[in-house]
Amino acid sequence: MKASTVVTPAALLFVSRTTFPHSRTRVSFPQKVFFCQAKYSDSGIEGKFSLRVVSPTLLAAEKEEAKAVLTLFLKKQGLSNVVAARTINKSDAFVDHLVSRLHSIHKSRYLVGRELSTLEIREALIPYLETLLEEFGGILVDVVENFPGPPVEERSEENVQNQTVIETSVASVSPSVAPDSRKLRALARVSDISPTGKLPSHIVYLVDLGMELEAIREVIRKFPAFAYYSLEGKIKPVVEFLLDLGVPKSDIPTILTKRPQLCGISLTENLIPTMAFLEDLGVDKRQWAKVIYRFPPLLTYSRQKLKATVDFLYEMGLSAENVGKVLTRCPNIISYSVEDKLRPTAEYFRSLEVDVAVLLHRSPQTFGLSIEANLKPVTEFFLERGYSLRDIATMISRYGALYTFSLPDNLISKWGFFLTMDYPRSELVKFPQYFGYSLEDRIKPRYEIMRKCGVKLLLNQLLSLSEEDFNKLLKKKMEKNA
Repeated sequence: MKASTVVTPAALLFVSRTTFPHSRTRVSFPQKVFFCQAKYSDSGIEGKFSLRVVSPTLLAAEKEEAKAVLTLFLKKQGLSNVVAARTINKSDAFVDHLVSRLHSIHKSRYLVGRELSTLEIREALIPYLETLLEEFGGILVDVVENFPGPPVEERSEENVQNQTVIETSVASVSPSVAPDSRKLRALARVSDISPTGKLPSHIVYLVDLGMELEAIREVIRKFPAFAYYSLEGKIKPVVEFLLDLGVPKSDIPTILTKRPQLCGISLTENLIPTMAFLEDLGVDKRQWAKVIYRFPPLLTYSRQKLKATVDFLYEMGLSAENVGKVLTRCPNIISYSVEDKLRPTAEYFRSLEVDVAVLLHRSPQTFGLSIEANLKPVTEFFLERGYSLRDIATMISRYGALYTFSLPDNLISKWGFFLTMDYPRSELVKFPQYFGYSLEDRIKPRYEIMRKCGVKLLLNQLLSLSEEDFNKLLKKKMEKNA
């Protein structure tokens, strides 16, 4: 079927199942789809690899994730919950194929024992499912159910008539196959005015919460499924749950904009159990409102992903109390890949003889930076200015946020002014927090006042004291000099 043909997937499915209601129907498809084991054996991913490298527990978890992705995809095409669930129950072989595809795409990560996040699994599988949809259109369900062989259907006239009712209703709301068309259809759902001249109820509810209409449209452009979430069944229960946790109403629009997927997750089966799991890991239950606002995606990660990050923190030497503090203050550390980001960063700082546990506790956000683009340039910056690796290790240990500052926008300009302040370079080793103060609002004004008073304060005294204590110390120094 050409891509330009305007036929919904559901309508195609109906035609394929009703053209020969009394006969056994076999449809021919390219072998490349139905012999995927042979195709992927070239990449080294075969049954032996999966059984040898992936634990049974992880394999079972991945199958469940694959089923969830497939279910969501089928429902996005307009299938009802009943039809989607029935298809999943008949598709064990296809689900196994999806898991094998994960192993193929992420072979190197499995070889080092690295588990995939829910987001990574979705990003790997959904484009593949979209490719199959474009190739097979409305008979995709048959392809999935009969994998790896060609679709074979045998139905009674009564079953076909029942299916007609289901698929006809689906066809009326099924999004178009093309991604742009799906977005347009989704946007239409949040823009159409009813005969009474009002917006749909779920849009009115979101606007009342403080979301701008254009902001809602932007969410739909990025995540079209949000347009199909029901008000009473999905959006409102999650919003009320967040309000009950103490999240201010004014923060709800920001949270939903950052992670609209929250409204698609079951409260009883996912959100609440995930929160309990995180509380057991040390997240301060009294801080949930702040934690969710800081990083809404936290509650959408799988438990395997959450546990992998926490296990890493323990491995680095953090205590249970400090693990809880890190997760509470910097929940987005969960989004960092353990093997691709956290561990290499830890090894880099260890090469500088930095206490990694202390740095993780004080400045976990540092571990989200690129080693090549951020960390190494800062190290080279200080080495080129005469500091030793031991000096740099001392500075980062005393001020964990040091590496989070931009070279051109922060370090270079403040270093240039420091050279005019008549302090020894060792003063920065003692007080690297200097780089955390505003050059125009704090450093220059304080230094000018001290210079006019004709006294000399330590860099720490110059910048860290309150205005009152700073003036008292200046007065005391001036009296002593007099």
